[in-house]
Amino acid sequence: MNLFLHGIGTDHEHPAIERSDSLETKVEPVDMVLTNPPFGKKSSFTIVGANGKAQTDKISYERPDFWATTSNKQLNFVQHVYSMLKETGRAAVVVPDNVLFEGGAGEIIRRTLLHWADVHTLLRLPTGIWYSPGVKANVLFFDKKPLHTTPATSELWIYDLRSDRNFSLRQNPIESDDLRDFIECYCADDRARRKQTAHFRRITYAEIMARDKANLDIQWQQEIGSNTEGETPQTLMRDILKDLEEAMREFAAAELEIEDGTDVQR
Repeated sequence: MNLFLHGIGTDHEHPAIERSDSLETKVEPVDMVLTNPPFGKKSSFTIVGANGKAQTDKISYERPDFWATTSNKQLNFVQHVYSMLKETGRAAVVVPDNVLFEGGAGEIIRRTLLHWADVHTLLRLPTGIWYSPGVKANVLFFDKKPLHTTPATSELWIYDLRSDRNFSLRQNPIESDDLRDFIECYCADDRARRKQTAHFRRITYAEIMARDKANLDIQWQQEIGSNTEGETPQTLMRDILKDLEEAMREFAAAELEIEDGTDVQR
C-alpha cells in the first residue's frame, strides 16, 4: 500500500509490483540484496479436508536450494537471500534476535551460512525504532563466496548500538548521525583497517564454532531497558493520534492525485 501511495506500481501495463510469496520462487541471481523481511510469527495456513472441517497446519517450504526445512519465516528468508546472490554478491538483511540463537534448523542455517559466505558484520539495532514496541533486531552483513572447502568466514565484527542507547519514535527518534560511528568503524573501503572499540568487537570463526549452537547473540555491555518504560498512557495516546493524523493527510493527498489523474491510470 505504501508503494502505491507513492506512485510505484500504478502502471497497469508494466506493473512494478507483483503479489506473490517470495519464499516459494527462486529468482535470477543479483549482485546485492538489501531487505527487511517480515517479522511475523504466524506460520500457518488453513487446509479444508474432504469432511469440510478446517485443519491448521504449519507452513514448511521445501526447496532443494535451502539448507534446512523450517516453518520459521525469518530463517527461510536468510536462506532465500543467500540463494538470490550471484557468486560474489553481497547482502544486508534485517533479522530478529531469534535468528542469532535459535537451535535446530537455526543452528544448521547459521553454521552453513558462516561456511559458504563471509559473514563479516552484525549491527545490533536498538529497541524503540520500530512501531511495534520492544522489537529487537539486527542487520546481518555477508558476502557470498565461490564454492570452497574452507570456511568463508574468518571473523565476525559486532557493533552494539543497543546496550547504552535509548530511542523512541517521537521523543528521541534515531537519526543518521546516530549511525555515523558505525559507518566509520565499518570501513567499507578496506575492512582490514577495522579496530575494536567500546561498541565494536571482533570474534573469530573458531570462537563462534565453540559457542553453543554457534550462537551469534553476543553482548558485552549492560542493555538498557525498553524505551517505552516511563511513558504515560497520555503520551502514548498522543503519539498514536499523531500517526493517525499523518496517515489521514497521506490518504487525502492520494485521493487528490487520483481525482486529478496525475499518478493513477483510470
